Amino acid sequence: MTKFIQLHLLTSYPPSNLNRDDLGRPKTATMGGTERLRVSSQSLKRTWRTSDLFENAMSGHIGTRTKRLGSEAEAKLIAQGVSEKNAKAWAIMIASEFGKAKKDSTEIEQLAHISPEEQQLVDSLITTLAAENRAPEEKELMLLRAKTKAVDIALFGRMLASSPEYNIEAACQVAHGISVHSVAIEDDYFTAVDDLNSAGDQGAAHIGEAGFAAALFYSYICIDKELLVDNLDGDVELATKAVAALTEAAVKVSPKGKQNTFASRAYASYVLAEKGAQQPRSLSVAFLEPIHGNQQAVDAIAKLTRQVENFDKVYGDCADSRMSLNAITGEGDFNALKNFIAD
Repeated sequence: MTKFIQLHLLTSYPPSNLNRDDLGRPKTATMGGTERLRVSSQSLKRTWRTSDLFENAMSGHIGTRTKRLGSEAEAKLIAQGVSEKNAKAWAIMIASEFGKAKKDSTEIEQLAHISPEEQQLVDSLITTLAAENRAPEEKELMLLRAKTKAVDIALFGRMLASSPEYNIEAACQVAHGISVHSVAIEDDYFTAVDDLNSAGDQGAAHIGEAGFAAALFYSYICIDKELLVDNLDGDVELATKAVAALTEAAVKVSPKGKQNTFASRAYASYVLAEKGAQQPRSLSVAFLEPIHGNQQAVDAIAKLTRQVENFDKVYGDCADSRMSLNAITGEGDFNALKNFIAD
């Protein structure tokens, strides 16, 4: 079985605001001495794992990331006839297994990623407590599991500060998407008019500004398939399906930021997939010098492939096998690429 799967993507977005900072402007980073557009890895991972594409492919194998496990448990207990006082107390006991509960609250302090198996155990315990009208016993509160069938937890990991023995190491690392060229953030000045204005009314009912920029992004993903299989309790078939679903989401699904305003949906223009046991490496160094000119996609692909060759020259082969597709020239086949990755 392949140890590492690496994906290198070039994706072009028109004017957009895919991932905003605290001021509502597109996120940026300085690289190679110039300002670049950036999409955070957190934004990308949430975009992919909550996409319809990923959820449909992995139905029944997706966890829930929430602080509200206890609140949901309380509501279910009350719905099954438990008094409000007991429901709250028992729900706090259940929630505390997944994180430290807030003072006098059923909510926990940090988001916990809960697998479907763990949720089923919680629901089963709730049914038992309600039927027997009693508090949970200590052994019944052992609800956490170190292995999972939730592919999003297996891929992106889980940290439980109060129960570190049930932490799950991420099998997938995702880099921040970065533009291969320098950018300047522009501002869209806009107004809105009241539809019920009379003919003599003048002026706008609302005035605002929104930052935006266009960019060609380089994105990098590294999957440790051996670790993914281990996280999924040895289920190779499920791990293979998870890698295929993640690949398709990464290639086809865009971050949701300001989509209604900019309709900035895009497929990757170029994808390079690599497999092997060699130590992984990003190809971002290819873009330390920002790309200039009117052939950005063509130039970016050329720089990326040249960097692959140069790494191989000085370090030896950095992958056992590779496959690419190029939507600029119409070369390659996505289904063949998915099969290559899954093989």
